[in-house]
This record gives sequence, C-alpha cells and structure tokens, in this order.
Amino acid sequence: MASLNISLPQSLKEYVEGQVTSCGYSTPSEYLRELLRQDQKKRAEEKLEALLLEGLNSGDPIEITPEYWERKRTQLVERHKKKTGTR
Repeated sequence: MASLNISLPQSLKEYVEGQVTSCGYSTPSEYLRELLRQDQKKRAEEKLEALLLEGLNSGDPIEITPEYWERKRTQLVERHKKKTGTR
C-alpha cells in the first residue's frame, strides 16, 4: 500500500481522531480511506445519473423488440467484417 502524508489544522485532526474513536475505526487512515471510497462511489453515481439523463434527453424513444436486436446484431457484425476485412 502506498503512503500519503497530509497536513491538517489541529481542529480537523481532533475531528478525525474523534470519528475514529466514536465510529469504531482502528486508525485515522482507515477512516480517511472510507471517506475516499464514499466520495468515489458518489462521483460514479453522479456520472451515471448524468449519462442516463443525457440518454433520456437524446431524442425520441424507440421501441426495443427482438427484431430491433437482430437488426442491431446484423449491423454490428457487418461493421466488424468491414473493419477487420473478414468475411
């Protein structure tokens, strides 16, 4: 595991130490790792939500049927053949 040294004002250091004690973390590093994981998850969820909204706002909806998927599959196979020069 890599190390990262950070400087905190005394009030934040005391806050972190208090959270470690009251929330059952074994070390300040464990507490900070958990905060970072939560931040990563939150940002990933925000990105997914933005992408979903972009998709919803991208145009008129189309009906997805088994026929749609067959046409899509055929188009992708043909595109791959052209790209790779295979038959």
